[in-house]
Amino acid sequence: MSNAVRSVRQLRNLLPFSDQELEIIGRLEADYKLVIPPYYFSLIDPEDPNDPIRLQSIPSAHEAENPSGYELEDPLEEDQDSPVPGVTHRYPDRALLVTTPACSMYCRFCTRKRATLTRGGWDTISRDDQGMIDYVASHPEIRDVIVSGGDPLTLPTPKLRFFLENLSAIKHVDVIRIGTRVPVTLPQRLYDPELVALLSSAQKVWIQTHFNHPREITPEAKRVCNSLLRGGMPVNNHSVLLKGVNDNLATMRELLRGLLRIKVRPYYLFHCDPVIGAGHFRTSVWKGIEIMEGLRGHMSGLGIPTYVVDSPHGGGKIPVMPNYLISASDDAVILRNFEGQIVRYQAQDQPATIDPTSTRGVSALLQGTKSVLIPDGTERMIRRKRRAAQAAAEDQLNGCGSNGAGHHEAEPALLSLGLRNGVRPEAVTE
Repeated sequence: MSNAVRSVRQLRNLLPFSDQELEIIGRLEADYKLVIPPYYFSLIDPEDPNDPIRLQSIPSAHEAENPSGYELEDPLEEDQDSPVPGVTHRYPDRALLVTTPACSMYCRFCTRKRATLTRGGWDTISRDDQGMIDYVASHPEIRDVIVSGGDPLTLPTPKLRFFLENLSAIKHVDVIRIGTRVPVTLPQRLYDPELVALLSSAQKVWIQTHFNHPREITPEAKRVCNSLLRGGMPVNNHSVLLKGVNDNLATMRELLRGLLRIKVRPYYLFHCDPVIGAGHFRTSVWKGIEIMEGLRGHMSGLGIPTYVVDSPHGGGKIPVMPNYLISASDDAVILRNFEGQIVRYQAQDQPATIDPTSTRGVSALLQGTKSVLIPDGTERMIRRKRRAAQAAAEDQLNGCGSNGAGHHEAEPALLSLGLRNGVRPEAVTE
């Protein structure tokens, strides 16, 4: 950290900028801290002005723009849900503690820019720190505490120990979540065995980290995630959907699969908050839904995060997903899968209350006699047909076709295989 890039004066000697860019980002220094550790800076491609690592860490002239006027200093109204200094208590059973304004690297899209402007006075244990502990202790409904900031792993070890030991001693606290980007931006901090042992000793600790791009998954990051896992701490990931960084399906799949390889569970994909200076990172919600459509069914469910909008006015996280529920009746619901297959699903074991009617399409699933609609060319059904045809051919070679039926025996075998796999005849024979 002593060698971190902390000023535009340093940046101008390390990366190419136009004179206009330097002038604008120089003015931004007064509004928002700049800190980039050498490790994270080394991940930047200096020849690419749109490099996804650069976009997250290097000031941009776009931060001075707010064309919609919608961006806010505290878009989630965390300060209004703060009963005592440092605590945000929004959900019934959870509370968030802002333990420091300091981070190992200041993300350009940070939702707490207002807090990171604070300088000094955060290294020693204060009356406010004790007040946070006392608040949690006096509210038995709080079962989950998020230790956040800033980044709590930038705290001096004695102060971090103060929070962990006091929180772990509160009997009604089941989970202590450490919200940190240190494994991504400064993994060397977790090379310290004393720090890992401290986190492990609290026993209730879960790690919530923050990878946004597959290039952040380095051997160093893998090493510290493995160290945390060996210490008995589950590691989950929050990503933010960022224009130019991860707002395409191929990048998001690569990121999520990379996280699974290092045993980090994708947990949330956040829509970028409308915080001042971050408007150029914000995509449409439709872009997020488009990406989620390309994840469900296409990769392991372990790797699929919940896409959420963190609601303005302190409304909390609202899941936003593609529509898989198409229609419904008193008897059943009509669902679709990732292939576009549309099925009737009767959730309760009870007699039908709707008399079958001559009708077509989705209506035939609800009020007719069909149970499934399968699109032409579905790869899975093509594979079933091939297996059925192969099985029929093998039956013929083994003498099943000696009754003179010839290749026409393949059709009953095809239907038989389809039925054994739970597929109605109309689904197997297009």
